[in-house]
Amino acid sequence: MNRTRLFGLLTLSVLLAACGQTPAQLTPDATQAAAPAFVDGELLVQLKGGVSSQALNSLSALGVQSVETLATVNGAALLRARITDGQGVTAKAQQLQASGLVRFAEPNWTYQTQALPSDSYYTNGTLWGMKGNFGSGAETAWAAGKTGSDNVYVGIIDEGYQFDHPDLRGNAWLNPFDPVDGKDNDGNGYVDDTRGWDFANNDSSVYDGGTRGSLDAHGTHVAGTIGGTANDGGVVGVNHNVTFISGKFLGRRGGNTADAIKAVDYFTDLKTRHGLNIVATNNSWGGGGYSQAMYEAIVRGAKANILFVAAAGNSGTNNDTTASYPSNYDTTAGAGYDSVIAVAAIDKAGALASFSQYGKTSVDIGAPGVAITSSVPYSKYSSYNGTSMATPHVTGGVALYASLNPNATAAQIRAAILGSATPTASLNGKTVTGGRLNVSGF
Repeated sequence: MNRTRLFGLLTLSVLLAACGQTPAQLTPDATQAAAPAFVDGELLVQLKGGVSSQALNSLSALGVQSVETLATVNGAALLRARITDGQGVTAKAQQLQASGLVRFAEPNWTYQTQALPSDSYYTNGTLWGMKGNFGSGAETAWAAGKTGSDNVYVGIIDEGYQFDHPDLRGNAWLNPFDPVDGKDNDGNGYVDDTRGWDFANNDSSVYDGGTRGSLDAHGTHVAGTIGGTANDGGVVGVNHNVTFISGKFLGRRGGNTADAIKAVDYFTDLKTRHGLNIVATNNSWGGGGYSQAMYEAIVRGAKANILFVAAAGNSGTNNDTTASYPSNYDTTAGAGYDSVIAVAAIDKAGALASFSQYGKTSVDIGAPGVAITSSVPYSKYSSYNGTSMATPHVTGGVALYASLNPNATAAQIRAAILGSATPTASLNGKTVTGGRLNVSGF
């Protein structure tokens, strides 16, 4: 698929190839409607080599100080850096590019969830996304005994989730490689990451919901749609059996590119080093501009056969002409196939949701995203609207297909999801498939 690509026309775009290998996705054929937000005073900087005292001293002389190393790929270090001389983000990035010291420098974009609150559930017809006329077809799959597998893993890159929720605890991951003992037993840099990791706060507490407020509600809602257990109460997800792992990077004030990259790489590492059958990550968030560093992290996941399922966005705009990230990324150039599935939202009548973004070449498929009831903190339930809610239906579909086809590659799973879409009038000309998710025939 020829997904839209954005580079030179971003208002704040400073991501230029310094020299050597040219970063992918440089064709400026989509424009950004408004300048996205970023972390003030920070940059993501990729060096041309590893971290050395000489490289750090050179950056320091230019008014930039390394805060942390996010990744090292082919010997080149990706840094989260702080601007120390008071210069603006755009100007400083341009200065670094001109210096010839770095491969690229870019803003640390900020992100938000893609949900809109709307204010037993299966038997009373509330879960239309599972069994309605324009639902996902999950009920038909269940009737055929296709309910998923706990040997299929999904990463939830989002807020955290209530892992002891009655409808989630049966499918919540417990890390067998790192028991709670204050040590980093699995050597991944995260001590006691028993349920995943909170990259926003750099600790192992992936659920911070407490007893009141809305913290981690969005992540908990997403988890319930992917894999709420069939326990004769509450809600049920596309999969009755699946294992989800938290890659929390969204906090009270949203999240940023640096933490999102760490979350993506966390799942890639779990799969490549420990052999966990992670088939997809769910990404119900957006708001930043194009990031070469983010793109390359998604490519690393794609090379490990991990799909990146992403919300198309809630601004009601055309992503073919107004790029929306991360759903507009296309990993074909870097990984040999596109690992991204961009998801629009439809309502129970099959209409494209009024808020949903769309795109004939940039948004792949539609899924239920209006009045979606799922789990929320404090062991409760709530109804939300958003492409955030449509996305986990598709992620659930990916996991269900993988459970039935354990030898399928990520590219084959993606092709199956898109190839089985049911033609839907409201999505004709608005998505690549012109259709909505249908898992009934898996």
